[in-house]
Amino acid sequence: MSRLAAIALAALMAAAGAHAEGYKVPRTRFGQPDLQGIWTNTSLTWLQRPPIFKGLVATEAEEAMMLAGFRKMAGPALLETHIDPNAPAPPEVKDAPQADILEMDLSLARIDGQKRSSWIVEPADGRLPFTDAGKKAAREASRGDRYDGPEVRPVEERCLVAIGSTEGPPMMNGGFNGHIQIVQAKDHVAIEVEMNHDVRIIRLNDRTHPPASVRPWMGDSVGWWEGDTLVVETTNFHPRTYIGSLTGGFAYSPSAKLIERFTRKAKDVIFYEFSIDDPEYFKTPWRAEMPWRPAKGPIYEYACHEGNYSLPNILAGARFEEQAAKKTP
Repeated sequence: MSRLAAIALAALMAAAGAHAEGYKVPRTRFGQPDLQGIWTNTSLTWLQRPPIFKGLVATEAEEAMMLAGFRKMAGPALLETHIDPNAPAPPEVKDAPQADILEMDLSLARIDGQKRSSWIVEPADGRLPFTDAGKKAAREASRGDRYDGPEVRPVEERCLVAIGSTEGPPMMNGGFNGHIQIVQAKDHVAIEVEMNHDVRIIRLNDRTHPPASVRPWMGDSVGWWEGDTLVVETTNFHPRTYIGSLTGGFAYSPSAKLIERFTRKAKDVIFYEFSIDDPEYFKTPWRAEMPWRPAKGPIYEYACHEGNYSLPNILAGARFEEQAAKKTP
């Protein structure tokens, strides 16, 4: 056997061995790829690429800069409290622990061993390709600076959707309560998100969407299997929907379409991809990638009341300021 032939045979045997030892996707009792379990996507990576990064794949130095900036922002800005030093100790409670924002995974997400600086991979700059209308819609949806009544306050403040859009779709990474549980049936997939305890119900037996007048908070999702990948199409987004992220979020136009892909790549990885086609709000379709990893359960109840008891105080404060302004000469 020639040296070239021997090398070729060795390469072929190595490839065959690698394939034999490759990951085999588990199946449910009805034969579908099994995505079930409790997962999380918490990470220092966010939707859009911050300006400190030069490209999609981050360096060690860039990750250190990102972590330092996040700690500086999250400490004084988000976690500072005013405590009476003379107050007695609080009573002992047996409640479930509330995750601190700094208990999230403070590292950049890795895909194929590469540290990712943003979820967005297309466009190459990792930024949302807004049209002018898209910029305006995102700004108005996220601002929440009107106090005329509860209907115009931000929907996450009213506990109608999760803070940071962890339920999506697409499903973003938050700083706390970041567990996601997937349960499958033959004709449906249910995805429960710990934040605000929302559940997405994805139909697998019907690809039709309801009339345009029907617009749920999480849109209308239908799905199907393409090999080992669950493909989900979502339309009919609510006009108040805003997908939030620390690096800047976005809103949907009435004609927006979202495609998500869930693929179990390994025992400890679900590869989550999504692409958005919304010509009114974006100059071009764009695409993002995100890894999910297993999380220790259980999922606890997220006690956020629909209607939010703080709203009367928020609105009463606005009325007080309005009356005070009228009295000012």
